[in-house]
Amino acid sequence: MDIESRILVVDDDEDLRKLTADFLADHGYEVDTAANATDMWKRMEDRRPDLVVLDVMMPGEDGLSVARRLTSGGSAPAILMLSALGNDTDRIVGLEVGADDYLPKPCNPRELLARVRALLRRQRAFASAPEVRGSQYEFGGWRLDVVRRDLRDPGGSYINLSDGEFALLRTFVEHPQRVLSRDQLLDYARGRGSEVYDRAIDSQISRLRRKLNERGHAELIRTVRNEGYMLLPPVVRL
Repeated sequence: MDIESRILVVDDDEDLRKLTADFLADHGYEVDTAANATDMWKRMEDRRPDLVVLDVMMPGEDGLSVARRLTSGGSAPAILMLSALGNDTDRIVGLEVGADDYLPKPCNPRELLARVRALLRRQRAFASAPEVRGSQYEFGGWRLDVVRRDLRDPGGSYINLSDGEFALLRTFVEHPQRVLSRDQLLDYARGRGSEVYDRAIDSQISRLRRKLNERGHAELIRTVRNEGYMLLPPVVRL
């Protein structure tokens, strides 16, 4: 049982929304629901969830727009995106806008539960991790704590990263000033046998680069034509 974790299920399909919410509640989670994005934002004003199970195709503001807004500010809840559109391109788009995981509809409830547990477990590990000597890296005025998953810009402001963006940045700071191919990035950041594809890596690097460029002026990640990507500044482990 994991009663301390709160989940918000956002889906315009009333029957599916209720089935999903009841199933997760039966496994010990505190679950709230919303029928659309407007309803979701109102509910989040009252209390921030730990995880959002988010439908993509909703009337009004769709799930992709919601995910962008959730991950554009400060600390965001974990996002598990659900969609009837389940091909590779749709999965990549979901990851690109900031989702932490993506499941096609209809999904096996047991798989949904396993994904929810994994995301919340990872979230708790990051939140409770103590500061460890040697877990921080400094590069180009930026500072990354890989244990606490905390990225600070040169001015000290916190930058929110999705799980995929964090995994890539950690890979870059642990292998600085060398060209990393897409295959190497997949192996280092996601592990062998990952279901993440080359285009997803490109999309996540684009989002990571955009976040870094918004807070700094120097180029940090360079594309090396036909070879891969490289973190340019030297890295100091603290």
